[in-house]
Amino acid sequence: MSKYSIKFFVGIDLGDIENEICILDLNGDIVEATSINNTAGAFNAFFDRFDQPREVLVAIETGTHSPWISQLLQTRGCRVLVGNARKLRLIWDTTNKHDKRDAEMLARIARFDPTLLYPIHHRSRAAHMDLAFLKARDALVRCRTNLINFVRSTSKTAGTRLPSCSAEAFPKAVIDHIPKDLIAAAVPCLNTISEMTQKIRNMDRQIEILCTKSYPETLVLRDIAGVGPLTALGYILTLEDPDRFKKSRDVGPYLGLTPKRNQSGKTDKPLSITKAGNIYLRRLLVGAAHYILGPFGPDCHLREYGNRIASRGGKVAKRKAVVAVARKLAVLMHHLWKTGSVYEPFYQHHIKAKAA
Repeated sequence: MSKYSIKFFVGIDLGDIENEICILDLNGDIVEATSINNTAGAFNAFFDRFDQPREVLVAIETGTHSPWISQLLQTRGCRVLVGNARKLRLIWDTTNKHDKRDAEMLARIARFDPTLLYPIHHRSRAAHMDLAFLKARDALVRCRTNLINFVRSTSKTAGTRLPSCSAEAFPKAVIDHIPKDLIAAAVPCLNTISEMTQKIRNMDRQIEILCTKSYPETLVLRDIAGVGPLTALGYILTLEDPDRFKKSRDVGPYLGLTPKRNQSGKTDKPLSITKAGNIYLRRLLVGAAHYILGPFGPDCHLREYGNRIASRGGKVAKRKAVVAVARKLAVLMHHLWKTGSVYEPFYQHHIKAKAA
């Protein structure tokens, strides 16, 4: 993006009700500083003043409203940068922080060097809606788990340990074991658990249909043991475009599956992973890694790789093995998605054989 084709730099500090706006010209002088309501109509009315939207560079921060606002402004023809709020220390690390200053700082950073905003890419609205469906299912599963834990813990305090079973079978499996004086409290929870289980099953069927009809590229990823429709679809919807990454190895750092680093001189401490990026997808990949390394995981290169790390001994080595397999799985899935290759469980053996 050439800054010489830009005539106005607009910084917007997004709020839930009102937004602060600061407009700078090429010389860095403030043209206007004002506030508008946080509605589509207010944004359209304000940006109608610009005859040439391509000459306007807008800088905002990530937040609840940044997806739809950035899409609205891009539709109007403006150039939009969505800064990573976590990395904008220049804005939030000050003793005199207020919304008007934040808007001005966003505009000045965009004018000086847009890379200092660490701009992120919002997924399309269609992908956002489909991903919301996956997260709605995840929310139902979490609610069901909380209810099951409540019934189990309450029964324990009454002196009864409920039998082990799956979440789907829980209501029928435990109803005869719950103390009589606890039935009145437990039955509504058990009925709700049954209803949630049915809704989760219905959503699973819809996810399967979504994979087959709208996202057929997930079928290639599902050839990997441990990667089901949920993980494959979550991966596709989160990354959205495989060409966003020049190399498949870049996916690991993007999802926060690589270690932090704090190196100075001869000191280079081993640190935990960054946990940057999408939490939901990282959890799905770690779950798939647990299956691959678990008792039901089939023999494959990913399993061998994880077992080598886990064989170093101790719980720490096992945890590192799970994270390492999750990272390698993310890289492998990107390679299969981008190239359309057929998955081979021992793909590394074939590579070494060809090299020899």
